[in-house]
Amino acid sequence: MAGTRRRPGRKAAKRTRAPGARPKPRPRPKPGRRRRPPPPPVAPDPSDAVLLTLSRELAEARAEDQISGALARALDAVFPGRAFSIRLVDPRTLALTTFYASGRLRPDRPGRLVLARDAVEEAGLSAAALAAGGVRVVEREEPLFEGYEEATSVPLAVSGALYGVLSLEYAPGGPGVPAEDRPLLRRVAGHAALGVRNVRSIDELTYLKTYLEELIEHANALIWAVDRDRSVIVWNAALAKLSGLAAGEVLGGEALLRAPDDERPRLAAVLARSLGGERVDGVETRLLRRDGGEVRVAVNTAPIAGASGEVEGVILIGQDLTLLRSMQAAAEHAERLAAIGRLVAGVVHELNNPLTAVTMYSDVLLERFTARGQDPADVEKLRAIKDAGQRIQRLARDLVTYARPTGARTEAVDLVPAVDEAGRMAKPALKEAGAALVRDGGDGPYVVEGNRPSLVQVVLALVTNAAQAVPPGGEVRVGLAREEGEVVLTVADEGAGMPPEVAARAFEPFFTTRAGVGIGLGLPIVQGIVERHGGSVSLTTAAGRGTTVTVRLPARAATPTELRPVGPADARQRPPGDTPTHPRLPRPPRG
Repeated sequence: MAGTRRRPGRKAAKRTRAPGARPKPRPRPKPGRRRRPPPPPVAPDPSDAVLLTLSRELAEARAEDQISGALARALDAVFPGRAFSIRLVDPRTLALTTFYASGRLRPDRPGRLVLARDAVEEAGLSAAALAAGGVRVVEREEPLFEGYEEATSVPLAVSGALYGVLSLEYAPGGPGVPAEDRPLLRRVAGHAALGVRNVRSIDELTYLKTYLEELIEHANALIWAVDRDRSVIVWNAALAKLSGLAAGEVLGGEALLRAPDDERPRLAAVLARSLGGERVDGVETRLLRRDGGEVRVAVNTAPIAGASGEVEGVILIGQDLTLLRSMQAAAEHAERLAAIGRLVAGVVHELNNPLTAVTMYSDVLLERFTARGQDPADVEKLRAIKDAGQRIQRLARDLVTYARPTGARTEAVDLVPAVDEAGRMAKPALKEAGAALVRDGGDGPYVVEGNRPSLVQVVLALVTNAAQAVPPGGEVRVGLAREEGEVVLTVADEGAGMPPEVAARAFEPFFTTRAGVGIGLGLPIVQGIVERHGGSVSLTTAAGRGTTVTVRLPARAATPTELRPVGPADARQRPPGDTPTHPRLPRPPRG
């Protein structure tokens, strides 16, 4: 019975046909047909192993010389006995970038690329575009090597762009047939084209990455970036200079640590908004400096999206508000100066005639009283009147010079004779202080472009200030030197120096520590003249070690004919802002 099992130890029952049933006929083989034997094993193609190795080497290549070396080994293994050449080009300009040849080049062959028209059409390239790039498209291949008569070439093309050409050449009676080699050469070229394109893409991405990094690093803006964990991933040079913290000290750290404690919640809220995909503009915040100080900056933030479109970080681009504040202060200062200039001009105009009469008459009377042996007390009173009038004239002149600087013409000026002239003019102040003037440096010339009387006034003011600071018997040293395209003038004294709080205000208008001697415009006037000449002035001092004022002016090359020595005519020139002429006064009465 179907589905039953035979019990162990018993023989199977013999099946019998039903009575009258016919036996089932067995199939007979068709006449003339035999059983087919199994196919023999196919021998592996040696070129497949070479192409596999080539693919691996091209995938690992990072430079064109590695690609050309891998191709040379593959062509030598797959096409023995043929000469070959490998030419790689820039797909944009079609300029040759790499050339590898295994034979001796014919001298009559031009350096231009040559391709057969059928190879160009087969690769899907534009013959017109190739011709415009300097590639010759011909009907028949032209061998490059001496002793070879036939050639076949295949372009290295991807997506309509030409990356190079592979060529095989055949000697008479040598191995190989161009038509038979061409299919395998196309396979090699296909691998090579992808490898060259990948290397070029990597090079372009590397260049673009480096370019962007350099752009961010050296941008004239404060640029930093954070990731989703608020760790700093970018900290450019401008920010490092402003904060005093190098990138290596900041990268990878918590961004909020760069701000003061009371500013961190506000900065965290701004970063959270940008990490949510929002741009935030015009945020003023404070950052910590290495020295413990703070700087105020204004920043704009923007989210950084990754390849998936998700926000992966935030970039912050800022501006140091110190410069903006200084520009605002300069504008306010200019407005104040304009107002002072208008006021001073009117005051000086009204005071000039009476003061001139006072000083001239007192001078004449002083000489007359002295010659006649008048009462010494009266002589001293006249001298006090004369000194007071001259002092008021000097103050008025300083106010005009500071508030309304002149735009005098400039010329090539050698500072050596200018310093000598200022030294002669400063002799009364040096004599009164009991100080000696010493000049350091060579004979020059130390040439700058400037206004000669103004530069003499600078040296005179600095030497006079120094003479007032030195003790009796001290020295005032004036030095001249050249440093990196600049002429450097230094005036140093052996005085008591300045405490830091005084030195910080030395160039502040109307600040003085010698009440009754001046109104605090000496150094501000010097600073204004120097800056109008494109230079800078600085001061170094320490209590008990004297003071040195350093003036830096752009150096200028000048011919000897341009340099006019400072003479008596220059000594008679009045400093900028002085009253140009005195009014004619009546002669004092005799008596």
